[in-house]
Amino acid sequence: MAEFVRYAIYWLPKGPLGRWGEGWLGWQMATGMPLPRPVVPGLPMPLPDLTAAATAYGLHATLKPPFALAPGQDQGALRRAFAAFCTTERTVVVPGLRLTNLDGFMALTPAGDNAAVKALARNAVAALDPFRAPPGAAELARRRSAGLTDRQEALLQRWGYPYVMDEFRFHVTLTGRVNTDQAAQVRAVLGPLVAPHLEPQLQINGLGLVGQMAQGGFKLIEHHEFPG
Repeated sequence: MAEFVRYAIYWLPKGPLGRWGEGWLGWQMATGMPLPRPVVPGLPMPLPDLTAAATAYGLHATLKPPFALAPGQDQGALRRAFAAFCTTERTVVVPGLRLTNLDGFMALTPAGDNAAVKALARNAVAALDPFRAPPGAAELARRRSAGLTDRQEALLQRWGYPYVMDEFRFHVTLTGRVNTDQAAQVRAVLGPLVAPHLEPQLQINGLGLVGQMAQGGFKLIEHHEFPG
């Protein structure tokens, strides 16, 4: 049996934000293992319940969404292609991150223009597309059940995911979905916790190839920094 059922390209926060976020989500990407959770008073539900939908994905921003390997491809070839891709990219500077209610879940998003990181994501999606197996009927139905625009449907058919290219939004997910009242509670608690770990400017100087294990969690396979 293959070690991983799906793969993805992530930006993985390091330093203070990375360490804090691992504890908040209770997942360590480097080992693919859970971590002890802090007790956080004032939330509308226990922290493990609040983050249940995000924990196994780890602290990250997705550049190329999860995909199964296409027939005839293997992990070794994907790793080589990913390493080669990283040699072609350069450091991307993004305005500092801010806490945002993003369609019902709390996430960190750029505080200003993010055209450069959108271009990086576009490059990653296109460069590694030969390794992506087409989505099955069940996955297509699940994506379409959210109600896609014509453009998102076209992206789904071409790239296997509706929120790539011009529909891409750089974000670091911190919770599952919450309602309006819950979101206000979470922001009041989460804002002061994450604020000390946010820098005024973010430099993305490398990416990680990650794999989804059979039990559901994602694990870092390898990380490559960009040249220069």
